[in-house]
Amino acid sequence: MERAISLAGLALGSTSPNPAVGAVVVKDGQIVGEGYTQPPGMPHAEIVALQQAGEASRGAELYVTLEPCSHYGRTPPCTMAIIEAGIAAVHMATLDPNPVVHSKGRSRLEQAGIRTYTGYMEKEALELNEPYFKYITTGIPFVTAKFAMSLDGKLATRSGHSRWISCEESRRFVHMLRYRTDAIMVGVNTILLDNPHLTARISGDGGTVSKKPVRVVVDSNGRTPLDAQIFQEHGTTCLAVSENLDPEKASAFVRQGASLIRAPAFAGFLDLRAVLVELGKREVTSVLVEGGGTLLGSFFDHGLVDKVVAFIAPIIVGGKAQGSVIGGVGVDTVQQAKHLQKVKITMFGDDVLITGYLNPSAGKR
Repeated sequence: MERAISLAGLALGSTSPNPAVGAVVVKDGQIVGEGYTQPPGMPHAEIVALQQAGEASRGAELYVTLEPCSHYGRTPPCTMAIIEAGIAAVHMATLDPNPVVHSKGRSRLEQAGIRTYTGYMEKEALELNEPYFKYITTGIPFVTAKFAMSLDGKLATRSGHSRWISCEESRRFVHMLRYRTDAIMVGVNTILLDNPHLTARISGDGGTVSKKPVRVVVDSNGRTPLDAQIFQEHGTTCLAVSENLDPEKASAFVRQGASLIRAPAFAGFLDLRAVLVELGKREVTSVLVEGGGTLLGSFFDHGLVDKVVAFIAPIIVGGKAQGSVIGGVGVDTVQQAKHLQKVKITMFGDDVLITGYLNPSAGKR
């Protein structure tokens, strides 16, 4: 199962809205086939592993990180292929929470006389596909809030200079996060100040791999410049705007290739939950919110953050703060502060990465 979990990790970022799954076929103590989920419409992990194993599948055991599907979707049911291949036993890390699949795949295998086992390395399997588990049960994307700050809590110097607070190793990790997510979200002030590309680039021995996640700008009043770099990139750019946005502005954005998400606005602030619901309807399963402070604050104030990824650089900036890392209304007392759970601390170069969950049940069945 450890090998299956590792294989599933290779599929992250390329399978949405399907989960990333790994599968291993074992016979007489030897791996005879393995695979991971291919992009939507292509073979699932089980099919790839069974095809590689061929005739060796007969009497073998299959280890898979998620319950095999038993319905026709973009591809035929995996349970049918498993039965036809002659697999003797299937070990599933966890059941699929999708009501179309949940327990039905296991039952179909058992009806065919195949032994089934569930639960080994379930924690790892749940964490691996935490966006899928939330999305498939709620219809709302999994939200990760990401930010970087100096040791004294600054986002920038007194002149507004902010490149780069975090080190190169941290920035490489952020590009991996971007690669694995469906959408990157920022507020309009980030566009006005930094004019970012909002793309993902991963470099390795095999060269550089690029991905164009959906770019989402929260811009209730339509202040995004028409020559912003986000409009020059391939892929999808969404502008979340007020329902009452001036029609001429809306038309100009559409001519630039933007897709508009119209949401109610209250006191100048968009209903972010409505934005997330609309993204879910568009099969966006995960959103990486990168700022700025006003947008992050709104997400925290409204309880919409599932996971926090915070980089702390060992530098002292000093001076007057250029805005808070997390804006919004906040809380009145320390006792009311939001506490992260399942906290992990990792080093990237000299930077400290703190990750944790504000809604740890979001990814569970």
